[in-house]
This record gives sequence, C-alpha cells and structure tokens, in this order.
Amino acid sequence: MSTVEAHTRARVAILGAGAMGSLFAYYLAGRNDVTLIDVRGDVVDTINEHGVAIDDLAPRKVLATRDPSKAFATNYLFVFVKAPNTLSAIRPFTGQLNPATPIVSLQNGLGNEEAIKAALGANVPLVIGITNEAAYAVGHGRSRRLGVGATVVGSGGASNQTVRSVQALLQQAGLECSTAYDIRPHLWGKLLANAAINPVAALLEAKNSAIPSEPNAAELARSLALEGAAVAKALKINLPFGDPWEYVCEVIATSVDGRNSMTIDLAARMKTEIDHINGAIVAAGRRAGVPTPYNETILRLVKAKENAPRE
Repeated sequence: MSTVEAHTRARVAILGAGAMGSLFAYYLAGRNDVTLIDVRGDVVDTINEHGVAIDDLAPRKVLATRDPSKAFATNYLFVFVKAPNTLSAIRPFTGQLNPATPIVSLQNGLGNEEAIKAALGANVPLVIGITNEAAYAVGHGRSRRLGVGATVVGSGGASNQTVRSVQALLQQAGLECSTAYDIRPHLWGKLLANAAINPVAALLEAKNSAIPSEPNAAELARSLALEGAAVAKALKINLPFGDPWEYVCEVIATSVDGRNSMTIDLAARMKTEIDHINGAIVAAGRRAGVPTPYNETILRLVKAKENAPRE
C-alpha cells in the first residue's frame, strides 16, 4: 500500500466533481497528482481547461475525465458521488484496482459502505467517515467554501495503518482530519443533522438558516433529530453529542449562507439522497422496533415533490 511521506506525491482519484469533490480535489492537488472522474462532459472539459479553484484562490491543475480506466492505477480512491449513484460509479473499478488501494467514502447518508462492498468485495480496504467541510458550486470545478470544517475517518474494513495514511494525506493537504476507533457514532451524528436540516430546508426552498428562525420548521427539524436519536439509542450507538437539537443548531450555524444539496436537487426536480438519509432512519427504526412517523412523513413529502410534474 502506498504510504504518504513528507515529500511523496500520491496518485489520488476522486469520483464526483461537485462542490465537495472539487473542494477536496483542490486541496489534495497541492501535493498530489489528482484525477477527477465525472459523467458530465461539459464539467470535464471546463476543469481540464481551467483547473479547480476554491473561493478566490488561484486554480490548480488536475486531470478530469469521464473514463474511469484513467484512474485504475490510483493510490487512493475518494468517493463523493451522491449515495444513489455509488454502486454505478464504483462498478467500473471492480477487479481493476490494486487490492491494497484504500477506498475513502465521506458521503452523506447510510448505504454507501454496502454499495462499495457490493461492487469491490467485502474485504476491500474501505475508509469511511464524515466531513463538516461545506461548500457550494459556483461553476464547473469552482466551489465557495462555507467556513473551515473537520473530517473524521475510521475503518469500514481498512487496517488502522490505512486509516492513518488517509488522515496523513488529508492533513498534509491542509485539511483538518482525525481518526475514530468506532466511526459509527460519527456517521449517525452526521445522519441526524442531515435528516433534520436537508429535507426541511428543501421543502421550504430556503437556506439552512431559515429553520431555527421559523417556529414550525424548527419544531419539525427538532422532532426529526430526536426520532433519529431514539433509533440510534436502540441500536446501542453512542452519539457524539448530548442534545441532538443543540447539535443540529450548531451545524446550521456553520452554514447559515448555504443551500444544502437536497434543496438544490429538489428545486431542479432531481432525485435526492432522501432514501439514504431519512429513509435510512425509517428502515433502521423498523428493524429496531422504534416508530419514526416524522421521518417517514418527510420521506414521503420529498419523494412526492421529486415526482411532481413541473407547471
């Protein structure tokens, strides 16, 4: 396996050239050779011509491509596609990667681990985690960063050495990163925040900051978070915070000017990650015998709006 040393350039591939993929590509490209894979030809052409950039910083060159085979020799494969697209995005790499190449998923929602293992095998050296980095796209390969966030990574099958190598890779790129022995509490903490914030803001057609300032929206978001926390408790997952609603408000405070990805997707009548966020809480609640009426209702409302005809 490739280890990251002070002056070693690694080959890093990133699936998905959206806001977060472009943000991580920019920072990783400072010390590594980065390949961005995306299905959109116009995005690939623009990035190859102009590079990737964050805020008003000078662009950095990366290789953008629609052809996954150009990244088969990568040392690290980061996955930033939306959860419903994980399996189809990963499948071209089946049997093509070095078996020791770490796969790194910092995606929203649950189910990405299962999709990656379905494509690459149960023994893949998978590193999973959460990132509180936030950004929104302002053009192809261009992101606006919403403050500085932290990333936490842990094992989804990877060795401790592999997890630490991913931590070092991100730290050397200038990104804050720590490791967790058990990543599940962090995954569920992020899941609860997404479940409470994303669909409510999306249905309001508003920024995240609209939620705590509107009493009805705030109470709905609070109920979604408390329901998710009850499911986590039943699953014996110790969340990394005491008060779920207080945590949700803290997350909102770090992205007051931002529109989350579900808000953007729903406005465009695109399929969202709702099944992997609130839907995941509903499914886990059924397995644990915990009722989740708020999450089930918001799940149905978002899916109804996804399918609603344009007027």
